Amino acid sequence: MPPDSRTTSTERPMRADARRNYDRILAAAAEAVAEHGAEASLEEIARRAGVGSATLHRHFPSRQRLLEAVFRGKVEALCDTAVDLAAGPDPGRALASWLGAVARHAVSNRGLAAAMMRGAHDGDPALGATCHSMITDAGAGLLARAREANAARADVSITDLLKLVNAICLAVEQEPDAGAQAERLLGLALTGVHP
Repeated sequence: MPPDSRTTSTERPMRADARRNYDRILAAAAEAVAEHGAEASLEEIARRAGVGSATLHRHFPSRQRLLEAVFRGKVEALCDTAVDLAAGPDPGRALASWLGAVARHAVSNRGLAAAMMRGAHDGDPALGATCHSMITDAGAGLLARAREANAARADVSITDLLKLVNAICLAVEQEPDAGAQAERLLGLALTGVHP
């Protein structure tokens, strides 16, 4: 089996037991990242998945590969959310709702985005970069619609908005109910403090 046994169009499909192990590792990693952040113990992830450390490393030869797999599914869900929201009648509300979803994602995956971007800069530039592009593209479409409806300023970029979301999430990630706190502060940032 190749070091990274995720199935691609050029690889043969995984055996059923290998697929089950892969899926259990991903689920355990998602739980561990939500609880302990991106530096969650790989040994703990293997234990939760009911596999040995060698099995974990056979599927994911590095922490970055595992984080990318965990992150990708969540990013794909955020992109799907952007598509669903874009079909709605209020582009400004759609953008704000999507940024709220990004904030919930960020606080529920403490340190994951930062770890992925560190990996993109430190080693394999493909790690994290694809997910970052997916999020940026999804948000840019919503922002463009909001601008057309005069619901967003012309001088605001999607990068500005994502930095704002990340800053808010970093500020509240250790607080109880961080998701609600992040959404409240994001709402204040997007609408101001005027009643």
